[in-house]
Amino acid sequence: MYIMKCSNGGEFSQGHLTPYRNIELSPSAGVLNYGQGLFEGLKAYRTEDDRFLLFRPEENALRMQMGAERMLMPSPSTQQFLDAVKQTVLANKRWIPPPGKGTLYVRPLLIGSGPVLGVAPAAEYTFLVFAAPVGIYHKGPKGLNLYVEDQLHRATPGGTGGVKSITNYSPAYLAQQQARAKGFSDVLFLDSVTGKYIEELIACNIFVLKGNVLATPAVHGTILPGITRKSIITIALDFGYQVEERVIPVEDLLEADEAFCTGTAVVVTPIGAATYQGKRVEYNTGKGTLFHKLRETLTGIQTGRLEDKKGWTMEIN
Repeated sequence: MYIMKCSNGGEFSQGHLTPYRNIELSPSAGVLNYGQGLFEGLKAYRTEDDRFLLFRPEENALRMQMGAERMLMPSPSTQQFLDAVKQTVLANKRWIPPPGKGTLYVRPLLIGSGPVLGVAPAAEYTFLVFAAPVGIYHKGPKGLNLYVEDQLHRATPGGTGGVKSITNYSPAYLAQQQARAKGFSDVLFLDSVTGKYIEELIACNIFVLKGNVLATPAVHGTILPGITRKSIITIALDFGYQVEERVIPVEDLLEADEAFCTGTAVVVTPIGAATYQGKRVEYNTGKGTLFHKLRETLTGIQTGRLEDKKGWTMEIN
């Protein structure tokens, strides 16, 4: 793994690779007491001709910088971020699965590691990057079985829903556990102000298709600006679809022809069914669907099977 530190008010200097290990933290570390932390997620792909590719890693660097500003943390520069990711991937390249068998998931982490007992930013920060091989997130033709949660909320206006704060995720565990106990695979949250509009799943963005119009919730502070989301919008426009970023009433989800979610982990995964206040609707998840076409195009670019005409991939060696 890669590790780099800086003091509050300072700048990150040269980091270094070290064997994957536990890290030592003071019990009064800012991240442990006040949740001052961010993370990113991206993947390294092994191509058929045994090259290694990253997908839009500069977007992860910029999103971490945006999140660090919101969380009052120093952040690595884009070049520092990219160098750290490249070094970590190359040091772990033996763990990158063969094409079609999985990817190497890379986790950059920025935490307030310095001790602080007052409610204030930490005195020191640690940036580290580690990695692990992962398989396919969702298998099977049926797609996700969503429960639309109308009591608990993922994010609130003015909060941190729009950045990858570590504090965004554990509050969603209860809704996830309750949904899974009822036989659902994931949870879709509604907006916390009106409870009328769909927002996100626990860890991915959502799209709904009606006719030739593909819609996704607009990024307005409670929606994470997903990199896969951004890429899918571009590809869908190239395919000739009308793409709308807007508030989406839950009724639009229930009346959609097709629905799918996007993210680093899920890539592009179909939604097979959604249930809201006892009403269940099912969606087409067959090979002729838009999600399938989008997924094949995106993964083709990510793995080098298709020509990257947009400059999204970065080869590392």
